[in-house]
Parts: sequence; structure tokens; C-alpha cells
Amino acid sequence: MVNIIYKKKYMKTLRKQSLFVLAALAIATTCRAQTAEEIVNKSIDAVGGKDAIAAVKTIVYTQTLEVMGNEVPSITTIVAGKAFKSDIDFQGTKIVTVLTDHGGWGVNPPMGQATPTALPDEQWKQTQGRLNIVPLLGWSANGGKLELQSKDSSDYKIHLTNTVGTDVVYYINQKTYLLDKSDVTASVQGQTMTITMHFGDYRKTDAGLLVPWSWIQDLPQYTLTFTTKSVDVNKTIDPAIFDMPKN
Repeated sequence: MVNIIYKKKYMKTLRKQSLFVLAALAIATTCRAQTAEEIVNKSIDAVGGKDAIAAVKTIVYTQTLEVMGNEVPSITTIVAGKAFKSDIDFQGTKIVTVLTDHGGWGVNPPMGQATPTALPDEQWKQTQGRLNIVPLLGWSANGGKLELQSKDSSDYKIHLTNTVGTDVVYYINQKTYLLDKSDVTASVQGQTMTITMHFGDYRKTDAGLLVPWSWIQDLPQYTLTFTTKSVDVNKTIDPAIFDMPKN
């Protein structure tokens, strides 16, 4: 009788220990540190996934831009993987930035650039990510490398570098996996600077892709606040709008 009671107690203890080990293994598997690539893939899934992104060939943001107390119209046009154009009408002064898969140019009278001028090759290469409908989708281009730098109370910090000088830190929300902001370090007119862009107010387009309607751009000397009025997906775009005018 004593042996039977002992065996029952032993088996009960053994079962408890086994359950504890299984629970510990489950927790360890769940808590396994995510890699930078896994986090980026979840971010891509969070906005709709690769199929939804691939279905968007063009996207046009019609916005107002608030800068130094003034509100001015702004239009951003992207042709997936091929071209990007920003048009800002600042009280009759046109500020234009164009990037394509083979070069770029701009007009910026307030910065002393009154006529269309080709972008330096280094600057053009650094900004190729802006041709993507979703910036992180093409991270591996040009030998891109991801590094999980750290995480704060709300975001994962993912550092992207590549062979053409791209240097961006993406802040990906730990709960939603949506992009909260990015820090872009680039060379502008011979000076290295970091430009921070904050993203928010994500909304779903007709194509099923989530896009941010709120953009806030922090520059070294001032802040630009973009308020989106409309987003047009797969609108026909005339390729000629990306051609640099002849002086």
C-alpha cells in the first residue's frame, strides 16, 4: 500500500514537472527575439501585404503643406519603382523634386535653385527608396542590410544601409507593425543632415493598401506638416511630367 501511494505521488509530481517544462518551452518559443527582417516583413503585411502593394502601380497624394504659418498646395506622385515627383506651390513659387530610376532633378528658388537642375549622382542614389509605394518593400536592393538597433517603449528601431549610401532608421510600432517615423541621413548640397518624417492616421485605399494620411517632416531649421486631402490609386500618369524641362 505504501508503495502504491508513493508511486501516485511520484507520478503526480512528474506530471507537474512535465507541464512546467512544456510551458517554459512554449514561453521561450513565443518570446524568441525577432530578427530585423521578420519585423520588416510583418510591417509589410500590416499595410496589406505584398499582393496589395503590387496591385498599386501609381499613387497620388493631394495635400496641403503648412510651413511657417502658411498653407500651400502640394502633390506627391509615385509610379511604383520608376518615378517620384513632389510639386509644391509656395505663393506662386514652384518647388519641384523629381526622382526616377535613371536620374533626378529639381527646382527650388527659395534655396537659390531657380532653374531645373540635375541632382548630384550621390544624392539621387541615396533617395531611390522614394520610388517604392511602401518604402520598406525594396529594402534589399543595392545590397541592402537590416539591423535591429534596439527598441524603445513603443517602436522597433531598424537600421537600413546599402552600397549606394542609403542610411535610414525606421521606427516600426511594436503593436501594429506600422511605420511611425523614419530618420534619413543624407548629403544635401554638400552637407550631411538627418531628416525625420513622422507618419500617422493610416487609412485603407480602394486597393486594400493602408497608407498614412498624416506626414510631419522635421528639417534642421523648420518643420513641414502635410495634411492629406485625397489619395488616388492607379490613376493614369503622363510620363512626361517627370522629364526635366530644358532651360
